[in-house]
Amino acid sequence: MQSADNNLAGGDHMDQHLIFAPMGALAFLTFAVLILIPIRRFRAGAAGQIVRDDFKFGESANVPGHVSIPNRNYMNLLELPVLFYVGSLMFFVAGKVDAVVLGVAWLYVGLRIVHSLIHLTYNNVMHRLIPFATSNVVLTVYWALFFIR
Repeated sequence: MQSADNNLAGGDHMDQHLIFAPMGALAFLTFAVLILIPIRRFRAGAAGQIVRDDFKFGESANVPGHVSIPNRNYMNLLELPVLFYVGSLMFFVAGKVDAVVLGVAWLYVGLRIVHSLIHLTYNNVMHRLIPFATSNVVLTVYWALFFIR
């Protein structure tokens, strides 16, 4: 394998380990959203907006949206992104990471970040649908690239 320095110096092969950066970025986004869940729940509990039994069987209808949204976003980050992680590992193991693959990987992660930011802030459904749907198309292209190349 070529080192990152060789790659920057004009080596023919990209450092395969570069694929771990977008994977790590998406994992850290997932951890950040995970941390937001108890923060929103404890604040809502302290404000008297929820009680412990509101979570006895998941989230009851009594849980306000601003409290339940981080949990929903967290679930989004554990659904289709699993295929991103698997695909990234496939590219790494097969030695197929190149500039196009890395660009598509970062595009996917960027779209997931935008989706999460919209979801966790002003939560306009149509605005968040665009990066979410686009990220799914990008993920499909990511997988197709593996088998085409």
